[in-house]
Amino acid sequence: METQSTKNVKCLKIYIGENDLWRGKALFLSLLETLRTAGLAGATVTRGLAGFGARSRIHTSSIIRLSEDLPLVIEVIDSTEKIEAVLETIYPMVREGLITLEDVQILKYTHRGLNPLPGDRLVRDVMSSQVKSITPESSVAQAWSVMIANRLKSLPVVDEKSQVVGMITDEDLIERAGLLQRFSIAKHLDTEQLEAELRDLTESKQLVKDVMTTPVIMSFEDATLSQAVTLMKKHHLKRIPVIDHKGNLKGVLSRFDILQQVIPIESTQPLAGPFLNVPELVGQIMSPEIPLVKENDRLEKLIETFLKHHSHRLIVVDEQNRVSGILSDADVVNRLPDQHKFTILSALMNRGKPPISMMVARDLMSKDPIQAAPDLPIPNAIQMMIEQGRKLLVIVDDDKHPLGIVDRQRLLEALIIVPHDLGNQTI
Repeated sequence: METQSTKNVKCLKIYIGENDLWRGKALFLSLLETLRTAGLAGATVTRGLAGFGARSRIHTSSIIRLSEDLPLVIEVIDSTEKIEAVLETIYPMVREGLITLEDVQILKYTHRGLNPLPGDRLVRDVMSSQVKSITPESSVAQAWSVMIANRLKSLPVVDEKSQVVGMITDEDLIERAGLLQRFSIAKHLDTEQLEAELRDLTESKQLVKDVMTTPVIMSFEDATLSQAVTLMKKHHLKRIPVIDHKGNLKGVLSRFDILQQVIPIESTQPLAGPFLNVPELVGQIMSPEIPLVKENDRLEKLIETFLKHHSHRLIVVDEQNRVSGILSDADVVNRLPDQHKFTILSALMNRGKPPISMMVARDLMSKDPIQAAPDLPIPNAIQMMIEQGRKLLVIVDDDKHPLGIVDRQRLLEALIIVPHDLGNQTI
């Protein structure tokens, strides 16, 4: 993870001599130990080539004067609170020298333990290169048919010159073409139900160019992964087309492609204390807004909660408020009797009332969702979700009470923190 910020940060500089001592030990080493013990993020000691101080003696590193007392500068950058706290200890240690404090602007802060993304890899090495596309003159029915047949949620739209001119997703078809459900639900419908919806789309006479998203955000194939992730986060995208420098489609880079590249870094060395609110643990990035239902909640309550939270997944708890399951809108559609499917689809789109049913959340949910404590490192959470093929991680306390949720988008955005206070600079 990387952080960029400009607020509440100071730069502390301590000017001393190389021969200065504190309790029989080199002063600069004693100061470094004091700063480290206080939990500051880091410190740097710079040895000067020459200089003079209060006594007006010129000190130099000339080879014939190696024993001279050369100037040293210890530089520390951290939060105002941490620096002000350690100053009380440092003051009496510097008996001859200078201490300064100034505001600084942090453009970037990261280190290996916080940055498990191999950001220098090229997009072409990570993207999916076997890509289906469609033309802007194709019908929306044709687009949906290609998406269903190839189990895809989106398609790049290319013209006769193979130039990318847009993207079409299942959400575009829902919002602008009257499609009743997302791909995640549609893949559970039988052939008859899918054919009925295709007939409705065919009758609409709409073309891909009428409903596609344009202009489209794209990445060059020789861009770095860090650049692509920054772009996706800035525009809140799950996937982007990848092109060459002639504008031809070469592949698609998805959120899943990126998260697969993250490898937890094992280290026995403890990190310094938190610096600039850099997220390291899932508890720091989780959403406390949990779409929660109880095991005995009826279908009407489930639909109401889906719509209230604009969520496709609900967390199910038992009578002791312990997490016991997870329920997706696809689960509801797939596990109810066939005669209720289209009524349920309409209800999930807020276009009608749900059918009367005696089934409750416990009957429809998937048991034992993936769970983690709030102190789980973010890279480990990514690895866990990828290995188990899950899209949602429930953060729980020691008693399995829900504290929050983390999805793939939050994990992706935690990899690169884009500044909010540097204007609209190009990254």
